[in-house]
Amino acid sequence: MTKLPIIGITLDNEPSGGYSDYPWYALRENYCDAVTQAGGLPLCLPQEVALAEHYLDLIEGLIVTGGAFDVDPAMFGATQVHAKVTTKDRRTTFEWAMLQGALDRDMPVLGICGGEQLLNVVLGGTLIQHISDEVPNALQHEQKHPKHEPDHDIRIVENTFLHRLAGATTLKVNTTHHQAVGKPGKGVVVSAAASDGVIEAIEVPGKKFCLGVQWHPEYCGSEAEKNIFTAFIEATRA
Repeated sequence: MTKLPIIGITLDNEPSGGYSDYPWYALRENYCDAVTQAGGLPLCLPQEVALAEHYLDLIEGLIVTGGAFDVDPAMFGATQVHAKVTTKDRRTTFEWAMLQGALDRDMPVLGICGGEQLLNVVLGGTLIQHISDEVPNALQHEQKHPKHEPDHDIRIVENTFLHRLAGATTLKVNTTHHQAVGKPGKGVVVSAAASDGVIEAIEVPGKKFCLGVQWHPEYCGSEAEKNIFTAFIEATRA
């Protein structure tokens, strides 16, 4: 039997209420589905910071997922906090530890939506705290129709890793975020942007696989999105 690479996937966390009277973890099934379909073995990661190194010893690739929350602006040196910013400090502290450890090991890393934003911050970059207040003539980046339906085009920079995966210089993607990458971090290359200039993808050349995308490719609505997961899994075997 062929051994499947174990892919760690970070979880969202919610307080008591709704699903349970006690605090609970959450993750959309399609994150795991995308990994499984690409040939990986998904493993969801509880937010135990003290166990980060143990998780890293166990997994062969890391996916940092999105969620309806933000990175604490203090983490990228901001002195003002926008009124729309909400944080989940335990989750961010755990994901930071996992990302830093994965980068130190040159483990394949895929950051999705908020995961892309945190990846940029870990690498020394900044974030736009609220797009509509900081980007002139910004597109609507929080679509109202179902998230599996694409919303707007992005322009992919030629000769980037993402360009090789997508096989095109444009891609129509979904969009569900109010923040975005600001100043790119150390070694970070911007590989895609929306027509309003909002950064939609970043990557770190020289790493085995280090890609962040602002949209949600786990819906796998295009071949380019499927290729992202396929290449990610392949990188764990390199």
